[in-house]
Amino acid sequence: MTITQSPVQYKGDDLEPERGPGLGCFRFQLIVLGLFIVLTPLSVVWNWPPWLSAGLLFAVIVLLLFAGQTIIFLLRLVAADRRSRRRPLASGSRTVGELEDARRATADAGDEPTDDQEPPPPADEDPVR
Repeated sequence: MTITQSPVQYKGDDLEPERGPGLGCFRFQLIVLGLFIVLTPLSVVWNWPPWLSAGLLFAVIVLLLFAGQTIIFLLRLVAADRRSRRRPLASGSRTVGELEDARRATADAGDEPTDDQEPPPPADEDPVR
């Protein structure tokens, strides 16, 4: 079985992992976030100026937003990579990625793509629909 590695589409363009944040950026965000989460309540206990405690609180909220967006981006990359490489073990039908590749191949050849080109189910099992 040959697996073609086509670029993952996101909003009509290729999803390029080099353009987004990496794992090192995410780890740095989590370290700073953890530090600010610990410092924010301690700043109140230690009677730091209220504007500094409020600033730490807003920084925690902003860092939560950025860390959340970064983890979503990284999970999309991992899921897209797995989708293009993995086939379910006991599957008699083709995966979504394989169907898209077949449609692309037939569209490039000028043929009309059809959905009835699925492989037959394994002989030892009944088809499940």
